[in-house]
Amino acid sequence: MATSPCSSSGVSSSSSSGLGADAGLEIRTRSVEQTLVPLVSQITTLINHKDKPKRSDKTLQAIQRVGQAVNLAVGRFVTVGEAIANENHELKEEMSIACIEARRAGETIAQLTDVANLDHPESDSHITIFTDKTGVVKAARLLLSSVTKVLVLADRIVIKQIITSRNKVLATMEQLEKVSSFQEFVQIFSQFGNEMVEFAHLTGDRQNDLKDEKKKARMAASRAVLEKCTMILLTASKTCLRHPDCESARINKDGVFHRMRLALEQVIEIVTDSRPNGENEMAPISIYSGIKEFKNKVEGLRENLYFLSKENLSTMLEVILEHTEDFTDSAYTSHEHREHILELSKQAKMELEQLVSVWMQAQNQKTKDLMEDLEVAILKTCQCMNELKREVHSAATSLAADLLKYHMDHMVLKALKITGVEGNLEAVAEYTCKLSEQKEQLVEMCRLLRHVSGTEPLEITCIHAEDTFQVTGPQIISAAETLALHPSSKIAKENLEVFCEAWESQLSDMSMLLREINDVFEGRRGEKRVYLSLPRPGKHNANLKALKPVKLDTEEQAKIAKLGLELHLLTSDVDSETEKWENQENDIVQHGQGMSSMAYSMYLFTRGEGLLKTTQDLFHQAEIFATEGTKLASALHAFSDQVHVDDKPLLLLEAEKLISMCKQLQITAKASVQGKSATFTKVDACILKTRNVMTLLCQLLPLCCKLLRKNKAGNGCLKPAPPWREDRIRIGTNAHTPEKRAETFGIKSLENHVTSMTFLESK
Repeated sequence: MATSPCSSSGVSSSSSSGLGADAGLEIRTRSVEQTLVPLVSQITTLINHKDKPKRSDKTLQAIQRVGQAVNLAVGRFVTVGEAIANENHELKEEMSIACIEARRAGETIAQLTDVANLDHPESDSHITIFTDKTGVVKAARLLLSSVTKVLVLADRIVIKQIITSRNKVLATMEQLEKVSSFQEFVQIFSQFGNEMVEFAHLTGDRQNDLKDEKKKARMAASRAVLEKCTMILLTASKTCLRHPDCESARINKDGVFHRMRLALEQVIEIVTDSRPNGENEMAPISIYSGIKEFKNKVEGLRENLYFLSKENLSTMLEVILEHTEDFTDSAYTSHEHREHILELSKQAKMELEQLVSVWMQAQNQKTKDLMEDLEVAILKTCQCMNELKREVHSAATSLAADLLKYHMDHMVLKALKITGVEGNLEAVAEYTCKLSEQKEQLVEMCRLLRHVSGTEPLEITCIHAEDTFQVTGPQIISAAETLALHPSSKIAKENLEVFCEAWESQLSDMSMLLREINDVFEGRRGEKRVYLSLPRPGKHNANLKALKPVKLDTEEQAKIAKLGLELHLLTSDVDSETEKWENQENDIVQHGQGMSSMAYSMYLFTRGEGLLKTTQDLFHQAEIFATEGTKLASALHAFSDQVHVDDKPLLLLEAEKLISMCKQLQITAKASVQGKSATFTKVDACILKTRNVMTLLCQLLPLCCKLLRKNKAGNGCLKPAPPWREDRIRIGTNAHTPEKRAETFGIKSLENHVTSMTFLESK
């Protein structure tokens, strides 16, 4: 039976792939985990070959090649690790020890696999993998443990970069709070914008790299807050500078700063996996998750009648029914839904009582009739819980649909803007009361949707939406009061408009969230996650008179609808192709999925939906899409070195086509235009060129998949990767920018060395 060194080593198997680290070194990112995969494959192959009775010359040569490749790759891997240690003195001691252990283990494996030129590799006169069977396992354990430690220590440097970037942002924010002149504010805000861009890139990469989907969702929520607040901070601060004695303007500005600090703190909590004052995170329990767990326990009685007590099952149901009170006690739940929920709650108690009665009897004597009665009781209990789930889902989603439709005209916001400009304090007070009522309705809607969201990431999105409405409502009120006190102030008017736009944006996001929740309930995968890039270009310009991005009007959306639909169909085709790949972590698949997700967000833009709100957002997304396409082309070049020589020209030709098309798209997206007609022409060109790239991607993915299968079937192994290039391991002395330092000293450079190992399949 094939074994893995992970199964008996000091490497924990906390992750799904069985990879981990020594105690205290938890793997939290995909990059670290996937970097270890090729190494585990190589070592597992070696260990599985040590017990095979047939040892042909070809097999012995292959074993020796793998052993040498492991040693060579580890040596270069260690070179990078040692360079990292020299650059980061706080990690130097730990990193140096891990590097020494890794080098020693690599050399041991090379010695034990030096068998190709021996007449009798199993002879005791020469210690080999066949004579010292435990030696190679010990070396494998040490190698995996030490390499994992190097990777996790290197990952700490990425965390350190994020913390350092956060500290710079906080320091500049403190300066912004204290400024007293416009000139000083403009200068500092320009610096703040640059620092936010750096922080955005670092946290965006981290978000995509996180293994935990819940943490990913929390990171996305925090970054969304920072994105929106950066623009709001600009107008709120300008208003406060223009009207320094206005209390409502000060309250308005302070609220923005406070929210940004909370978001920055949450990002650090996520990347460091810590809570302030050692608090434990209390995850809110939803009705969906409670029902799912309850049903699992009930259905588990089929296999084991004794694995839990009846008290535990009763307590679980009590917790679920307690949460249904959020629906029955809500003033916004319809009478019909309330009655049905109460009726189903009562029925659930009765079904559980019947189940417990039969269950207790079955524990005493397992007769055929009793087991049949138990099966019926299990089915009836689960059916009742399903009906309860369906009812609360209907109650929450119908309320949400009604509220979103009712408030989509933004009448209260429009009235606040008009009465504010008029300086009518009495009318502003009247409409702020109406906005407060609207806020309470939307907050209640978010709380109920959280119960039926179906997944943890969607639960977190609901919580984020609730917080946004709670915070933005009072901020709109303070901004409206400021405008009413200073009705001729252009900056006060602009400030109110920015806060109202944030409210409208959140309402739009809720419509999208509602569709995702319905998709999950109906068993569909739900909407794609669109690529979030924060901050967006144009929103951090120190020039206070920067042009405002525009949206497409209804007529323009109609013109571009056909092109958008074609793009949507292509994203579906790409998704279908990527799902055919066995290894979903393959670079080609990852880049393809990323491009498909971005193209989907561009399709939503053509419908006036999604997170791309303005043409500037679309152009920025097109630039990122083109960059991702260029990365895919690089992955194709690397893959071409592993395919058969006859197939290489075709693959390289397609890669060059992709590079050319992506360059054209970048040029179009970056081109400066003025006027409504020219802007729409640019939008049309960006969508068209994105569609062309996606068409090529639909051809590339099946081609690569076919070549990959052909190589595996024909050769039994992939062609060895090209020799190491010196420039891949050279540590640049001028790599001062965050991007260069992340590439040079982060996980990426380490990953390049380990993934260049050759791969040998067991025969």
